[in-house]
Amino acid sequence: MSQSKSSNQVLDRRILVQILEQVRPYRKRFIGTGVMVVLLSALVWVRPALIRQAVDVAMPSGDLRGLLNIFLAVVGLLVIEALLQYGVTYLANWVAQSVSLDLRAKLFAHIARFRLRYFDKTPVGTLVTRHVSDVDGIANVFSNGILNAVGDILSLFVVIVTMFYIDWQLTLFALAPIPVLLVATRIFQKVIKKAFVDVRNQVSRMNEFVQEHVTGMHIVQAFNREKREASKFADINAEHREANIRSIWAFSVFFPLVEMLSATSVALLLWWGLSDAMEERLTLGVLLQFILYVFMLYRPIRQLADRFNVLQMGIVNSERVFKLLAKDERIPDTGQAKEWSLKGEIRFDSVWFAYEEEQWVLQDVSFHIPAGQMVAFVGATGAGKSTIINLLTRFYTYQKGTITIDGVDICDIPLANLRRHIGVVMQDVFLFSDNLINNVTLHDKRFTQDQLAEAADVVGATDFIAQLPEGWNQNVRERGAMMSVGQRQLIAFMRAYIVAPEILILDEATSSIDSESELLIQRATESVTKGRTSLIVAHRLSTIREADCIIVLEGGRVIEQGSHAELLGQDGAYSALNRLQHHDDQRDD
Repeated sequence: MSQSKSSNQVLDRRILVQILEQVRPYRKRFIGTGVMVVLLSALVWVRPALIRQAVDVAMPSGDLRGLLNIFLAVVGLLVIEALLQYGVTYLANWVAQSVSLDLRAKLFAHIARFRLRYFDKTPVGTLVTRHVSDVDGIANVFSNGILNAVGDILSLFVVIVTMFYIDWQLTLFALAPIPVLLVATRIFQKVIKKAFVDVRNQVSRMNEFVQEHVTGMHIVQAFNREKREASKFADINAEHREANIRSIWAFSVFFPLVEMLSATSVALLLWWGLSDAMEERLTLGVLLQFILYVFMLYRPIRQLADRFNVLQMGIVNSERVFKLLAKDERIPDTGQAKEWSLKGEIRFDSVWFAYEEEQWVLQDVSFHIPAGQMVAFVGATGAGKSTIINLLTRFYTYQKGTITIDGVDICDIPLANLRRHIGVVMQDVFLFSDNLINNVTLHDKRFTQDQLAEAADVVGATDFIAQLPEGWNQNVRERGAMMSVGQRQLIAFMRAYIVAPEILILDEATSSIDSESELLIQRATESVTKGRTSLIVAHRLSTIREADCIIVLEGGRVIEQGSHAELLGQDGAYSALNRLQHHDDQRDD
């Protein structure tokens, strides 16, 4: 038990050190904020001392000028404190937002290099929580946490030292309830830490659920699952509420206890101090000064509970964020091969691949694609067609064999260089909530309007773009919601064409579009693939009859290869697939 407690304390200290390291680029402002916090703490004893001077000296002697001077001193002190408080608030929040900016940028840049396998296993809502809620929690450590806590502790120290200096016996009476408060604070600390971990877990669960179900709402509605999913969300929402109520309960017990102990201190002061004042062993000014100090004493203690809340939440959030930053899910990118005049010759040699260990999706796959040829891959769903594309672009890493381009192992080619030469059109086209220009160029400023117009003309998208209310500046909405499936495919073709790749990949690019759009894309394909090595994952065999080679996959293995005519002549798997699809087309007609 004690070992676990000790290890948790070490972990918290280590995470706190990591949090403070984030402020290094802004240390001058952070230190400046700290200096102002110290000044504010050092001034806490002054106002009660001035009030004591007014009550014990100026008022009994009728010194109106002295009272005026004390009044002006108090006002001046309040102005100085207000200016210092403004500086602390502004600079602390400036540092907090700067740290937040850096952390979010670092976090996104870090996960942007992760292999796709990580995103296959991690809910999007979890990553959204890390970037938004968790980073906000870390920022709060600087805006309303660590420096404020230091200031509160210094204020406590200054007040207690001043009280002991004036009258140690009276101070002991005032501090009599403090041991009870320390025990209560320790219990509160343990309870609130557990509660906040639970709250963060429930927030993460809620974000995951909402993101996933909003994205897949068409499935929810199509299968009449609205009530069922709403019921699931109600359960998650209720657990989130209960977690928050547990944390609120801790505060609702702790704060009244602090107020009660504060009142007890004042009562003890009055009981002891008034009797001394009556016997002239103590002045009313000193008693009033002590009462003010008691309020100043308990206020930082009360605020320390809030600071501790912020620090605990920050530590919980930081642990999640730093754990993600420490995670190494990056695609190995150690290639040293220099840029060369790529021709596009591709060779797979005995390639084996599994998404999960030993569950092979590709088994001993070998084929050769000469530069400039068009090769199509066909086969049933799950045969391994798209997996071949994912391996060539290094979205995933194969376990056995070699894949080369122009005789160079793709693992020896820097990722940026490899992908610069490959254009990809996927079946499920992803469009960003942005205008058409940025969706085609992906914010690459090298491309001109003339190049965009050429890409639209080649692909056959000129007419539909001209019909958009804002043309090229039309916002396509999230995931291209205002576009048809065919239009999204045409945009993806423009995106691939404009980068002029030496290798072009079309992954089921015509599987989900109408006949008119398919005709446009077939014409565009002839133009785009001319003079390029082209790999086509085919759904409709009518689109690949002119391919130089057709590779038939089954169960992750290559079972046939050859031209359309050669494969029909073999009367094998391809021929059977062709007959089946021809029969389906006739039935549809």
